[in-house]
Amino acid sequence: MPYLSKTMPEWTKNPTRPVRIAILLFDRFSNLCLANCIEPLRAANTLGARTMFNWQIVSPDGRTVRSSSGIDIVPSGAAGDLADLDYLFVMASYAHDGHDTPANRRLLRLVTRRCDMTVGFDAGPWLLASAGLLDGRRATVHWDLLDAFTERFLNVEASRAHVMRDGSMMTCAGAMSALNLTLDLIADHLGLAARLDVEGLFLQGDPPVGPSDQIADPLVRQALGLMRDHVERPLDIARLAAQLSCQPRTLDRHFRRRLGAPPGTVYRHMRLSAARKLIEDTQLSVAEISLRCGYESSAALTRAIRRIYGATPRALRQARAG
Repeated sequence: MPYLSKTMPEWTKNPTRPVRIAILLFDRFSNLCLANCIEPLRAANTLGARTMFNWQIVSPDGRTVRSSSGIDIVPSGAAGDLADLDYLFVMASYAHDGHDTPANRRLLRLVTRRCDMTVGFDAGPWLLASAGLLDGRRATVHWDLLDAFTERFLNVEASRAHVMRDGSMMTCAGAMSALNLTLDLIADHLGLAARLDVEGLFLQGDPPVGPSDQIADPLVRQALGLMRDHVERPLDIARLAAQLSCQPRTLDRHFRRRLGAPPGTVYRHMRLSAARKLIEDTQLSVAEISLRCGYESSAALTRAIRRIYGATPRALRQARAG
């Protein structure tokens, strides 16, 4: 499916083609909201060493749009020219009522027919609701607008939620919720391993709002924190479970149910991800990186890197430099 699924979690996935996304910006959109969508997707492409997400930015008429912080964005075209999308992101923030026009309602009805999933961010759900696209659905909106939204759109079941999905429509309350929505989108298309890798670049500890169902499991979240804290001197699974006051089989059951992989697999992945980051972003020797990531020798790390990433540490470092 080209959108967030509710199936059992998968640790890794290998999509057959890039996910196609168009981001429709309205003047005075939130630049933070835009960044919280694009930067995780960019990171997923970088970490995956190939383009897994393709996005383009459009405006209603193809003209330059200005964010609420005064940053001008030159779009690649007009929204009406879009076709064959997996996702349409609709981003509006301040002055959303000024964008609530008959022309924009017609535009949204037209473009949403050309995509599999429409996502309204911040005040974007207001414009979708005004176009009749949320009638009979559950939705959320920026919480500052929620009371007015509820009074205005009687055919929409409004909720004070971070993210709400109903069929082919998703709505998101604001910029911080957008980050977690995008992380979940990455997990849906690339697997939870990719989500954890990208999350590690942006977040330390628990995410601020709205973690996914899988990562919100307290036992899994605490275990991941211990794994991150013990990369250089890895704990065996029995000791890890003991520190969490549970049995190893209980920990294994939670990881398989929530992440689609046993704790040992997840732990090795986190150590190899840390090693790859050091390989690509520093000039440390492979021997030093091996010690920092809990491997007994540079040869052992090289074998593991080659098995998982299909290249030697030297090749990864050269590719990033190039």
